[in-house]
Amino acid sequence: MLREWAVELLQILGDYGFLGITIGLMIEVIPSEIVLGYGGYLIAIGRISFFEALIAGVLGGTMAQLFLYWLGIYGGRPFFDRYGKYLFIQSKHLNAAESWFSKHGTIVIFTARFIPVIRHAISIPAGIARMPFYQFTILTVAAMIPWTVLFLLIGIELENHWDQIGDYAAAYLRPIIGTALAVLLLYFLFKKWPLKRMSKNEK
Repeated sequence: MLREWAVELLQILGDYGFLGITIGLMIEVIPSEIVLGYGGYLIAIGRISFFEALIAGVLGGTMAQLFLYWLGIYGGRPFFDRYGKYLFIQSKHLNAAESWFSKHGTIVIFTARFIPVIRHAISIPAGIARMPFYQFTILTVAAMIPWTVLFLLIGIELENHWDQIGDYAAAYLRPIIGTALAVLLLYFLFKKWPLKRMSKNEK
């Protein structure tokens, strides 16, 4: 169950509909899946339309990641080593994100969005590496759309029990994480295969 302060904050944000969902995802004080689950509840009771909630979810989620991306560009790793705890970014998560980004490249900006441990931290090495803005934004938006749709639908189904979305969503997250890892593996294999063939031909 959610803490009382979190429920009160969501209720306040819910009073502002589209803007409230967007802000809730931007500040990331409450996990995005819970904010979106509450958004689904607001859809169920007719407070906001599905389309409005979808746009708010994608916009708010993308802006939150762009903020970390820009901090990566202008603050670098030293900034997060010093202030990361205030942004709920742990060093171990950032280390994992940097390792994934250096190993798999830009595609990880899409796939890592579905993996809880590094889904937020992955924006930071992208900024530090000065990944092209347009590429980062496109991949982030592409990942935010299915993530937003999933938790809005779960929130609609749960209605008044939206605060239990964390437990309920676990069954959905496992196959999503598995699929994301499979896509990443396939990309890695297809990326390396031509290089191996070229190396053999040169010999």
